[in-house]
Amino acid sequence: MDTTALLQSPEGKALEFKQDLSSYEKILRTLVAFANTAGGTLVIGVEDKTKNVIGIEEPLSIEERLANIISDGISPTLIPTIEISPWRKTYLILVEVYPSNNRPHYLKSKGLEKGTYIRIGSTNRLADAGMISELQRVTRSEAYDEQPMTELNSEAIDFIAASELFSEYRNLKKSDLETLKILTKYQGRYVPTIGGIILFGNNREKYFPDAWIQAGRFKEKDKQHIIDFQEIHSYPAIAVSEAISFLQKHLMQAIEISAAKRSEKWSVPIIAIREAVINAVAHADYSQRGSPIRIAIFDDRIEIENPGLIPFNLTLDDLYRGISKLRNPVIGRVFHELKLIERWGSGIRRIIEACSDAGLEKPLFEELGIHFRVTIFTEKKHSSSISKLDKIDQAILALLEKNEGLSTQQIANKINRSARATRSRLIELVKNGLIVEIGTGPRDPKKKYFLAK
Repeated sequence: MDTTALLQSPEGKALEFKQDLSSYEKILRTLVAFANTAGGTLVIGVEDKTKNVIGIEEPLSIEERLANIISDGISPTLIPTIEISPWRKTYLILVEVYPSNNRPHYLKSKGLEKGTYIRIGSTNRLADAGMISELQRVTRSEAYDEQPMTELNSEAIDFIAASELFSEYRNLKKSDLETLKILTKYQGRYVPTIGGIILFGNNREKYFPDAWIQAGRFKEKDKQHIIDFQEIHSYPAIAVSEAISFLQKHLMQAIEISAAKRSEKWSVPIIAIREAVINAVAHADYSQRGSPIRIAIFDDRIEIENPGLIPFNLTLDDLYRGISKLRNPVIGRVFHELKLIERWGSGIRRIIEACSDAGLEKPLFEELGIHFRVTIFTEKKHSSSISKLDKIDQAILALLEKNEGLSTQQIANKINRSARATRSRLIELVKNGLIVEIGTGPRDPKKKYFLAK
């Protein structure tokens, strides 16, 4: 493990800092949450608020205590990688946890229901019964929308509506319903799957009352005053089109006239909002209750939010790289057949690329509570914070880009300024999030500076 790279990084879904072993339970919560979610690294010997490197004494003794704490405190058995990492004249303990194939892990002292944690952002959250069930399905490699609804029969599926949607691409046969897992065999008879009912159920909202889309246009930049509102209760494939139409109705549109042709240009690329809406419908966690998919349009942005976290084993960084895992394979297969999904894992990248090509700010992807939100900004990029810096600050950034890990004095020598004047500039650059510092505290003469990641 690269200790310097870890110290440069902020706490997040896969990284946490602890000063010592003074709170066993908090450490165990973090390790359980890492194992249940997407894995992660716990660094012991660093103040979590200031990120000052304190180090630890007697690392071998600490390592043994930690191994015993983990063995005695977590069930099922969790075996992380524990590494003693030298740092200057002291040591850090690095505990690396991989995404587990034996979920859910929990604190033995609390039991399954009160001791199971998941990682949301940089926090550990107690998992509720629904989340525990999802963790168990992940371990069994089962998808929620492939589960049979044994109390129903095949007549619960609206075959006519499904056939009409597929007619543009091919004739849908009743045997195709099993291939697509809209129906599945259970004790010698065909029953609908959860995904089948969500997609084409005759009485779908009786069973999934939140499987719909709530769309609103708000005045200015908050939700204080609503201008327009629509509830979309159609079958999901149709609801996608209706949601996109609602968005288009409220997007600014310019008309460009040239010698060759007259063309229309949207304030937000249609491909970006299309991908965001499809992603929300295809990846929503329909086991959650009380929260439909929500679309909110403001003067400066569009927010598209669905219930459900990023699928376990994945982080936001994975999404940016095009790595994906489909939460609802039944819905995904049908959307692929209907040409709503073209290539698996391409949606997030297509949103980012479309916004970049249109000169818009980079879209924001967030886990908020147990929801996932995509924010697409409707205003053009502003000048970067770097371009607003004076020549000396820009020189410091250029220097750190070529020579990572420089002290105040080294930087001062390179830019021909006093150490005191340089230190003042470095403090401001740290505050603005452009660089990070690694050291034991404010007065550490060996403190090093790095470009922020």
